[in-house]
Amino acid sequence: MIKLPFDYRRGLAFIHDVAASALVWALAFWLRFNLEVPPEWFQAGMLDAMLVSAPVHALVFLRMGLYRGTWRYASIHDFQRIVFAVLLGALATPAVLAVFRLDGPVPRSAFFLAPILLIMIMGGSRILYRAVKERVLYGSVKLSGEPVLVIGAGDTTFNLLKEISRGSEWRAVGILDDDPAWQGRVLSGVRVIGAVADLPRLALRLGARTAIIALPSAAASVRRRAAELAGSAGLAVLTVPSFDDMLSGKVQVSQLRKIELEDLLGREQVVLDDAGLHQFLTGKVVMITGAGGSIGSELSRQIARYQPKLLVLYELNELALYSLEQEFLSERPETPIACIIGDVRSAMRVEATLARYRPSVVFHAAAYKHVPLMETDNAWEAVQNNVLGTLSLARACEARGVEKFVLISTDKAVNPTNVMGATKRLAEQICLALQAEDHTRFITVRFGNVLGSTGSVIPKFREQIARGGPVTVTHPDIQRYFMSIPEAAQLVLQAGLMGKGGEIFVLEMGQPVKIVDLARDMIRLSGLGEQDIRIEFTGLRPGEKLFEELLADDEHTLPTPHPKLRIAKAAQGLPKEKLAELSRWIEGAEPADDVRAALTRFVPEYRPAIKGT
Repeated sequence: MIKLPFDYRRGLAFIHDVAASALVWALAFWLRFNLEVPPEWFQAGMLDAMLVSAPVHALVFLRMGLYRGTWRYASIHDFQRIVFAVLLGALATPAVLAVFRLDGPVPRSAFFLAPILLIMIMGGSRILYRAVKERVLYGSVKLSGEPVLVIGAGDTTFNLLKEISRGSEWRAVGILDDDPAWQGRVLSGVRVIGAVADLPRLALRLGARTAIIALPSAAASVRRRAAELAGSAGLAVLTVPSFDDMLSGKVQVSQLRKIELEDLLGREQVVLDDAGLHQFLTGKVVMITGAGGSIGSELSRQIARYQPKLLVLYELNELALYSLEQEFLSERPETPIACIIGDVRSAMRVEATLARYRPSVVFHAAAYKHVPLMETDNAWEAVQNNVLGTLSLARACEARGVEKFVLISTDKAVNPTNVMGATKRLAEQICLALQAEDHTRFITVRFGNVLGSTGSVIPKFREQIARGGPVTVTHPDIQRYFMSIPEAAQLVLQAGLMGKGGEIFVLEMGQPVKIVDLARDMIRLSGLGEQDIRIEFTGLRPGEKLFEELLADDEHTLPTPHPKLRIAKAAQGLPKEKLAELSRWIEGAEPADDVRAALTRFVPEYRPAIKGT
């Protein structure tokens, strides 16, 4: 059985185009002679042209690959290829007529009319077919589907409306945009009918029950305002997926999702030095401690994009490491990984791991981070994990010749008022103290809270809202810096690339956000109001501050080539004698006296809260 080079649909398209290439000569003669072709011209000229044109154009069309696509998705690019193929055939046809001495009378005008008519027939057929398939042949009115309003005009909305028109779930009844230049214009059959502020009035008039925010590149404040207006009007709020997917035409209605808090707090996309990161990570052995945590796991995903030789995932929590292992096996099987259960406090385990895998870069994300939990009964464990763990790992990396050691720090290390912050400040000081010429380069990256991380307020608020409330906030004025987990991980990689050793990189965190505003946003996004879910203020917890800082009193920053990274000009690390004293203290038995008081010997700026408060 002979297998055709294309399926029957492509075969029909090919036959249609070849037949049209012959037919247009009859039309060209017909038009040239005012609809009456003299018999002598018909026999000697038109028939020869038709018989030559068909095989010539058939060969050109096949060579040009006109049948690799499908008419339903015909585009400008397809039309350009048609024009080029027809023009090539129009030049070849008279040449063949001359070679075979088929010199019957052919009017010169026919040589110009035939390709024009052929372009019109081939292009028009495809447009007509696509119009029928997209159900817009008889106008843009769509009577089925739930009425929706789309917020935002432009390329993203155009792609979205095309997807909506192909389904039956929704019916776009209008577009809202604040730009006066868009008012009254029509996108894919849907008119821009007003500004975003008109949403409540127009939703009521048009019977819309859903709003889709198609503003992936707009500022967070713009998306927040649109979501608030839609929520106040009682509409369900959806948002488009990523900006890149929408512009590339990948969006489908099924990809639309409910708007989340991250969309309202979104920030500008991070621009990474991809070439530099490939040089930094590709083909290297990279180790991540705390790999099962929020930052550690995201770092591992980001690093996997740069094809490391091996990812060493070091984690104490068995379940977290198992989950990450299964994720890599199913979603990133091409990335080689080594999953190591281990405690960073164990010098023997750390040393054995470094000796076996010999990583070039180590990202140290393992830490205890929960402020109230570490404040009293678990203070010594925080010291052990955050300080001893960092010291053991850093010394082992130095001994094994690791090229770069990147410490993940926190804004709570600045002028700390809690044990967690003080221990992270000590970890920073250790890295500064160990920095030496021609040895491991120690780099610290300091940033605030990340959205949705383990132990953060956002998962807690989600659970409280699901239970019907109340949502608990410690203080009406408490505020924090926030960024997304992927953004934080990307900037950590960028800082690791840029670091020369001995720097504390401070991430640009934007403006701080009031926690009570987060709570209100999450209640509203869940489709409820404060009359349904009560907000309750519980008071500041031990060690908690109203405001976090990214710089200490004696620090200032210097710019870097990356707009979201600055370098803190900090004081020197711990002197050698102080580091030796610290080492003896943390490697000894748990002290009988207050750990918080002892910490002030090593972190003078630490101001612990009064015990019991």
